[in-house]
Amino acid sequence: IYEYVHKVEYVDRYCPGGYHPIEVGDKLQKRYSIVDKLGHGGYSTIWLARDEKLGKYVAVKVQVAEGDHSSKEGHVLRRLSENPAKEFSGHLITPVLDQFHLAGPNGNHSCFVTMPARSSVAESIGSSSPSSFQIHVARALAAQLIMATAYVHRSGFVHGDIHLGNILLQLPGSELDHLSIPQVYEKYHQPEPISVVRTDKQPVTSPSVPKTVYRPNWLGKPSNELLLSEAKLWLTDFGTAFDPSQETRLHSLTHLENRPPEARFEPAKPLTFSSDIWSLALMVFEMMGSGPFMSSFFFVNQNKVTTDHIDALGPLPQEWWDEWEWEAKTKYFTQNGQPSGGREGWTLKMRFDFSIQEPREREGTPHMDDDESRAFLEMMEGMLRFRPEERMTSEQVLRSEWVTKWALPAAEE
Repeated sequence: IYEYVHKVEYVDRYCPGGYHPIEVGDKLQKRYSIVDKLGHGGYSTIWLARDEKLGKYVAVKVQVAEGDHSSKEGHVLRRLSENPAKEFSGHLITPVLDQFHLAGPNGNHSCFVTMPARSSVAESIGSSSPSSFQIHVARALAAQLIMATAYVHRSGFVHGDIHLGNILLQLPGSELDHLSIPQVYEKYHQPEPISVVRTDKQPVTSPSVPKTVYRPNWLGKPSNELLLSEAKLWLTDFGTAFDPSQETRLHSLTHLENRPPEARFEPAKPLTFSSDIWSLALMVFEMMGSGPFMSSFFFVNQNKVTTDHIDALGPLPQEWWDEWEWEAKTKYFTQNGQPSGGREGWTLKMRFDFSIQEPREREGTPHMDDDESRAFLEMMEGMLRFRPEERMTSEQVLRSEWVTKWALPAAEE
């Protein structure tokens, strides 16, 4: 019943069971002064706040009203933050500084206080032209994402939704904490309240709905401007994470274009760590290049995704091919792995050249040499096996030639 606002969470979700109404200037827990909006997702809004107790800026993630999603994420984050061995990979997970609950007109909301981030990797890439990270920066970020995923797996969890929007670029406290709130606004931008308007033009009277909403502030940098010293990330958003030893997950919650093929062809088989490996491979590929692995991502449907997989990786397992509805597959293939009607399948190597190598060659910037290209493609092929049980594990990816010779050294710099 409320008018749509571009780049703002759906206002209709300010209702019982939904978002908690917050406005700039509010103070939470008599401690966290809301400075600006940082972002939103399907299950939360994220706010920049000044911690009046410690004199630091923090990010406050306010979940939708209490439910399985928010309580589960709190449990997972607590487990991951324990990091008993104090290993470096554990510091690549969003650190939780405080947790509390807010009672409001829409219910009881779990809140997590973390350190603020520059932006997501997706936002950094989207703001840049050319969109590629410098090659050494991309290597460092890829290594950290692989390390973070391995840490999550060692801790017993499947992340369940690895994508570039859930990978944040760290923002050192030294860049923000010394600024007053007016100086933050001067350096970035002043929050611009947007009035909430009902579609019937009647006044907004419900306590469930804020009077104003805000577009997120931008604390980040375009990907092509990010320095190696700034190339530090956090893996975040564990609302879809699960422990496969305790929970049977049959349905993938990952975006369709990043979803592993077993979610379609083995729907009765529980998902496990290998489902993350598929998504991880696609995100490493995208961070290294200037576009997604998918050859076309407009009007994506399940048949287009499967077609894309076969074009890139070769024939499906025969029983999967036999199971695929005949009319859909004959539109694209004459037989398993053979494109129809003169259509050329866009192979993994073609995608690699188009997205990763050629943009940097055109720009005259460093790119992968033959040895690195071979090692990278070998790793991709090992991670993108159709059968989940045949994929590399996160520990095997960490020990792969490309990670040990190129990615980890960049991260260590």
